[in-house]
Amino acid sequence: MESTIAIDIALEPDATMLRHAQADNARLRGAFPNGFGLDATHHPHVSVLQRYVLVKDLGSIYNAAGAVMVKANPLPWKLTALKYYYLPGGPIGLAGIVVRPTNELLALQQALIEAVAPFTVETGTGAAFFTTPEEPDINQPTIDYVAAFVPHATGAHFNPHVTIGVGPVAYLDKILAEPFDDFTFSPAGASVYQLGDYGTARKALKMLELQP
Repeated sequence: MESTIAIDIALEPDATMLRHAQADNARLRGAFPNGFGLDATHHPHVSVLQRYVLVKDLGSIYNAAGAVMVKANPLPWKLTALKYYYLPGGPIGLAGIVVRPTNELLALQQALIEAVAPFTVETGTGAAFFTTPEEPDINQPTIDYVAAFVPHATGAHFNPHVTIGVGPVAYLDKILAEPFDDFTFSPAGASVYQLGDYGTARKALKMLELQP
């Protein structure tokens, strides 16, 4: 059987977003120490497309996605962070900073969908994700989310965001009730990652060139 991998084609946020994400992550870990930190294997990012693909096709995917990124030229973009949100999973929620969708982001996503379509497989298992002996499990909602990313998280359903960590739902509700000061940031790069649990960008596979 050919090996399948769960990938994330993502925009790397600049220092402004990283500063906000790290501060929010530290706050969440203060309330929920068992949550994950943003570190070398939990990269803050804006997911544009998540897919299951065959490992043997990764080189072709890097080339196809790289060509899309060069044409889109996202480095000059000004993106707006406008609020917090979370996805509940029982008593614990996965939280993030929501980024306002723009026509450029939507066009980039559609172009990547089309470029990666020839290499996409319908679904995968936990074996497609990055794991460690200390963190061997992938939850079923993560597996299902990647399979359904197109169409459930694309186009009109696209919710661009930067994940900041996990925390108790009651605590996250308090955070969402607080005022949020909008801020702008720009993409600083683009990469392909192997996904981990909770849709985290765990293993950097390829940094995509953004200049022709």
